[in-house]
Amino acid sequence: MNLVVLDGYTLNPGDLSWDKLQELATCVIYDRTAPGEIIDRCREADIVLLNKVPFSAGTIAALPQLKFINVMATGFNIVDIDAAAKRKIPVANVPAYSTNSVAQLVFAHILNFTHRVAHHAHNTAYGRWSANKDFSYWDYPLIELAGQTLGILGFGKIGRTVATIASAFGMNIIYYDITGPQEDLPGIRRVYTLEELFQQSDILSLHCPLTKDTEKIVNKEHLHLMKKTALLINTSRGQLIDEDALAEALMSGRIAGVGLDVLCQEPPAFENMLLSARNCYITPHFAWATTAARQRLMDAITGNVRAFLAGKPQNVVNSW
Repeated sequence: MNLVVLDGYTLNPGDLSWDKLQELATCVIYDRTAPGEIIDRCREADIVLLNKVPFSAGTIAALPQLKFINVMATGFNIVDIDAAAKRKIPVANVPAYSTNSVAQLVFAHILNFTHRVAHHAHNTAYGRWSANKDFSYWDYPLIELAGQTLGILGFGKIGRTVATIASAFGMNIIYYDITGPQEDLPGIRRVYTLEELFQQSDILSLHCPLTKDTEKIVNKEHLHLMKKTALLINTSRGQLIDEDALAEALMSGRIAGVGLDVLCQEPPAFENMLLSARNCYITPHFAWATTAARQRLMDAITGNVRAFLAGKPQNVVNSW
C-alpha cells in the first residue's frame, strides 16, 4: 500500500516519529502541499492523510487508486465526504485527541483577562511597581471567576471538559447545544435558546462544529445581546464568527474582550481588523498542539490506518 501525508509538518515538526506509520505502508511524507500539487502527489496513493489541504470532489475523481482518506484532525469539512462515499472511500477523522489541551487554552485566555498577568508583569519590569506609593499595584479591574456565568455553545467532549474546569473555579455554567439536549452534568443548566445564552453569559466559549447552521452564529444581532462586560472565547472554528461584526463590537465597546485561537483565514491577512482591535487577544491556532496531544493524534492516525488495512476501518465519518 502506498500512503501519502500531504501536510505533516504541524503534526510533526521534528519532535515526534513517523516510524509506526511507516511500518504499515510505503510512505511519502510532505511538510506542506499547495492545491496545485495535490493530484500529482497522490496519483499513486492508496491512502491519503491530510489536515488542512482541501480535498474536493474533483480531486477524489482524479485519483482512481485512492481507497482511504484520514483527516489528521477532528473536523473533517476539508474533505468532500459525499464524493468519497460515492466511490465507497471511507473518510476517517481523529476525535477527542486534543480535548484537554483545548480546554486548557480556553482558561489561558479567560485568565489572561482576570488578572492581566502579562500586562502587570511587563509594567513591573519597567518600574511601575517600583515607582508606586503602595505595596500593591494594578491598573486594570481584577476579576474573580467564582460566581461568574460561563456560557458554552456546543456541549460535546471539549465543552463538557471546559464545564468541569469552570466548576472548580466556582462558576455558574449554562450551555446550549445545536444538536439538542445533552446529558446534564451536576450544577450545569441547559438554556433553550441562543438568545438566552448570549444574554446571560459573562463569558461565552464556543465549542460547536462548523456547519451551515453554525457559520457566523456570532453575528451583529447576537453580539448586541451580550453584556458590555462580557468576554468571548473561540477555540473552535474561525468561521463561527462574523469577524467584521466582532471587530465593530470591540472597537465600540459593545463587549469587553475576546480571546481567539482561530480565524476565518489562517494565517490572517495583515490587514485583518481583529489584529489591532481593542482587548482582542489572538493566539495562532495552537490549542490542539501540545506535545501530548500531538502524540495522541499520531497514535490515533496510525491506529486508523492499521484498522483500515485490517478491513475494519474506524472513526469513519461518511457512509454509503
